[in-house]
Amino acid sequence: MLKLFYTSGTCALATRIALEDAGAGYEVARVDFSKGEQRAPDYLKVNPKGRVPALVTEKGILTETPAILIYIAQMFPAANLAPLDDAFALAELQAFNSYIASTVHVNHAHGRRGARWANEQSSFDDMKAKVSETMAASMQLIERDFFEGPWVMGEQYTVADPYLFTMETWLKGDDVEIADFPILKDHFDRMSARPSVQRAMADEH
Repeated sequence: MLKLFYTSGTCALATRIALEDAGAGYEVARVDFSKGEQRAPDYLKVNPKGRVPALVTEKGILTETPAILIYIAQMFPAANLAPLDDAFALAELQAFNSYIASTVHVNHAHGRRGARWANEQSSFDDMKAKVSETMAASMQLIERDFFEGPWVMGEQYTVADPYLFTMETWLKGDDVEIADFPILKDHFDRMSARPSVQRAMADEH
């Protein structure tokens, strides 16, 4: 059985939704960041990066959300969570998820993890003040140029959708109104209504 190391309010939500979408058998191990469990020796043996998600598989441990999501899609092909038979479409999906990981998530992290990039409180304050602008700009770009509709990749629901949904759940805390992006607001609402999402979020808070 798969084992997901998970923390509420993090990007691990995307993996948990994808596992639910796939109908995968899995268990959850919660990592309590408030107690510093991500830096505990036992967890660092699982993920030396001290972050979540980490997915324990029969072949080893996977980290990094884009890698985990495509693994789930490939391990459970019957769930049809990625265009596995279309090399170009699959690359487009990977490009979208890479943008979420490399840019959108980093935008968000500047408001909460400033110590990764700077030392001075003034720098932390400056980064935090920029978050609503950069997150809104990313949402605008996604809505205008990268969202095919009704799902990220078009008619086919894919693992890109729970990843985008996870970013959408962060917008309120980043002082961004999702209502300013009607296409993404519709996506958020439809995702929220999915049973897989509701199961994944049952103990999110």
